[in-house]
Amino acid sequence: MKRLIGLSKEEILERIWRAEPKLKDMLRNARHVEEARYVFFDHLDRFRRDLYNMKSDTPFANLNVVEKRNARECIRVLSNTMRTENEHLTQTSPLELLYNLANDEEGALEKVSAGFLMEYVALLEGIRGKYGKQSQHHELLEQKEGRGAAIERSSQLDDYGAMIRRYFKRYKTGLNPRLVKKRKKLKDKILDYFGAGEEDWGNYLWHMKHIIKDIETLSALVKLDDDEMEGLKLATENHIPFEITPHYLSLFNEEGMTLHDRAIRAQVIQSPRYCTNVLANQGEGRDMDFMGEHATSPIDGVTRRYPQIIIMKPFNSCPQICVYCQRNWEVKDIDDNPMMPRDKVEEMINWAREDENLSEILITGGDPFTLNNKYLDWMIGEVAAIDHVDRIRIGTRTLVTLPQRINDGLLEILEKYHEWGKREIAIVTHIEHPTEICPEVLDAVKKIKKLGINIYNQQVFTYYNSRKFETAFLRKTLKVCGIDPYYTFNCQGKGETVDFRVPISRILQERKEEARLLPGLVRTDEPVFNVPRLGKSHLRAWQDHEVIMILPDGRRVYRFYSWETKLTTARDYLYTDVSIYDYFKRLQEDGENVNDYLSMLYYF
Repeated sequence: MKRLIGLSKEEILERIWRAEPKLKDMLRNARHVEEARYVFFDHLDRFRRDLYNMKSDTPFANLNVVEKRNARECIRVLSNTMRTENEHLTQTSPLELLYNLANDEEGALEKVSAGFLMEYVALLEGIRGKYGKQSQHHELLEQKEGRGAAIERSSQLDDYGAMIRRYFKRYKTGLNPRLVKKRKKLKDKILDYFGAGEEDWGNYLWHMKHIIKDIETLSALVKLDDDEMEGLKLATENHIPFEITPHYLSLFNEEGMTLHDRAIRAQVIQSPRYCTNVLANQGEGRDMDFMGEHATSPIDGVTRRYPQIIIMKPFNSCPQICVYCQRNWEVKDIDDNPMMPRDKVEEMINWAREDENLSEILITGGDPFTLNNKYLDWMIGEVAAIDHVDRIRIGTRTLVTLPQRINDGLLEILEKYHEWGKREIAIVTHIEHPTEICPEVLDAVKKIKKLGINIYNQQVFTYYNSRKFETAFLRKTLKVCGIDPYYTFNCQGKGETVDFRVPISRILQERKEEARLLPGLVRTDEPVFNVPRLGKSHLRAWQDHEVIMILPDGRRVYRFYSWETKLTTARDYLYTDVSIYDYFKRLQEDGENVNDYLSMLYYF
């Protein structure tokens, strides 16, 4: 697989015929596609039978159990992509495409991408046990016993540890002294620009008053790349809001984008492609409510997908707007009256009071910590007065966008309603990258933790934090700062956020090959896919999803099943992923060694 990126489609196609020598003849000798389907399934069935056959003359006689397991998975996925039911669901027939390629049909190669061909090279090599991994210690461990085996195993674990340390050296936290010094310089520049002082910087209301919303101010404070400038111009011309707090802007690299601030910039500066896609959605009247929240909202402002917890959204804006936000269809500019009327909030609370099945309420939005302390005291107090509610979660990103918000008045409110043995107040935040964790964030976390209140992190797994061991480094940083990794969300499949999206196979690979090497207390997050209307599907649970198709452009189509499948019948959901081949190309363009990621092809 190492030499596929950069090869022509003709060269990759030749690799397909080499990977499974009988395939081309099977397809050529079949009189039509349906006969080819029958012959191919019969061929795969023989492979499946021989897989665990002890006879020495099978293709699998010399494979170890891991290679056999991979072969079984590849046979399953390959079969799925050839089934007529899945062809009907996706209006795609890989078998017909391969049939035409084998028979040298005119124009057949133009109908498929290099990504499509790469996927089938991987699957066809995979059914014979290849999966891109080799253990240097396997035979040695089998040959030794007792202390000798233990010493050899320790050596292997040291190799893993050295690999982790080598990758970790590539990344920095926002606590790095050099970054702290550079950011202090930019902070001073921002204060000078607005004619403010240190006391202003410590006041969150000053930050709220000076949220950056225009290109002129932003470009006067930091250097913008051409692509960033183009995206911002498109956003401004088409009334797509962007907002950046002065604090968050101080995390930028003043002289232009670097590897250490690109994740920060990407979250708040729209790309040209993002703007173009948003405008296309609007022009075609497409519903941008990807999660189908309208269909899970029993009353205004409430979302319910699970038996014991609901979401309340009293405020539909944030101090700054994240480009990849799943609620970008309803989050408003902070000046556009985003507050829900008080009588509607009272209606939400009364509705929750009447349902004794609810034990937990998540107050989110928008960002509820944007609200003033008096309002928060009233609302949290009303929710806390519901007898059957024993946990109140507050979803906020102010810890990284506006850490000055964690002031004495807010802390007093949180402490008042956090009652040991009766009711928990829990903070759930979104820290995306270790460079977001700066001294001000650490100070805010310490203040909250001193109250005995837990803080949990939900990371959205995006292109900008998906490099090898990048998310592992974030987990390590979070944990030593007092924040528990909770969920890792596969980035939503919204068309406008394609710049952020990463193949599902990458999050699966990250969990198995990177997170798994960390101590258990550090890797407490669960990788999930948020299924529209239905809720979270645990990606480690292979029973809850399957690859059913490879599209001509190389994208995989997944069928997701509801978390309720063992409790009741529930409908499925088809999701079209981003192309692994395109992800590899993007990594390569950014200077990554694609060979480090190749086993992604065997995560399904």
